[in-house]
Amino acid sequence: MLPEFIDDLGHGIYAIDTGFQRPRFDAAFLIVENCRAAFIDTGTNHAVPRLLAALTALGLTPEAVDWVIPTHVHLDHAGGVGLLMQSLPNARALVHPRGLRHMVDPKALWLGALAVYGDAEMQRSYGRLVPVPAERAEASHDGQVITLAGRPLLLIDAPGHARHHHVIWDPLSRGWFTGDSFGLSYREFDVDGRPWVLPTTTPVQFEPEALKATVMRMLGYEPLRMYLTHYAAIGGSEDEVRRHAGELLLQVEEVTALATSLRDAPDRHERLKAGLMASYLAGLARRGWAGDPAQAREWLATDAELNAQGLEVWLDRPAR
Repeated sequence: MLPEFIDDLGHGIYAIDTGFQRPRFDAAFLIVENCRAAFIDTGTNHAVPRLLAALTALGLTPEAVDWVIPTHVHLDHAGGVGLLMQSLPNARALVHPRGLRHMVDPKALWLGALAVYGDAEMQRSYGRLVPVPAERAEASHDGQVITLAGRPLLLIDAPGHARHHHVIWDPLSRGWFTGDSFGLSYREFDVDGRPWVLPTTTPVQFEPEALKATVMRMLGYEPLRMYLTHYAAIGGSEDEVRRHAGELLLQVEEVTALATSLRDAPDRHERLKAGLMASYLAGLARRGWAGDPAQAREWLATDAELNAQGLEVWLDRPAR
């Protein structure tokens, strides 16, 4: 029996709860094929013991890991890459070309997050970032195919959430490892097994048109499931994935319209944050979620805050 922090998703794919923020909020994925393994996203430094424990639970050694692939370099996805790599002697890190330098020298990542959160919170949530040796890291490219014990994995450029984002297609499961490019879906809000999906517009590179193009490009592969870092697998059929995509893109239109309507409001941030929260609660009510609204507000407060910040960066970007 697997530990409770590991979910077997089939096709040799496992979601590992990294323990970040709250249970089943942040996933790292482990793909196993013919006794070889690859991690997609790692969570933070604090997740590394769980990731190594997952290998042991599945009868694998650290030497069996060939690839560590962060979808992008935001710290809840990639903060643990350097520390994890220290325990994986045969692994190579495969990183989007816009994010590679931040894995080799994470100083800018650290300082940027430090300015937002402060040192105490950085240590509590993320731990000191560890660089990846340059000789063990490489940049991905659009259309790249790598293999894991003969199992092909396709990487494509996936801007919209961040310009340093790629997504990974697994033909065996007909699923995409989407990072944050297919939004968020928290298991607490499932209704009769039906997930609720919402877009993430966190700072600083949210671009709605690029995000729409990324989602449509992924749909072109006729996926059956999407593997979301926040959290785990959604879908089950092509029609279900397309339905989630439609809901996601409609919400992108709604939140960008809300932001545009508040562009010159003197209390823009607070009104935008309140508008986002109202939209989230209304969406849950339409789906028949019958939980405590106060609890929903608590779970979604960070998303409302960060998504408001990201929308404001988008509003104020001169090139827009």
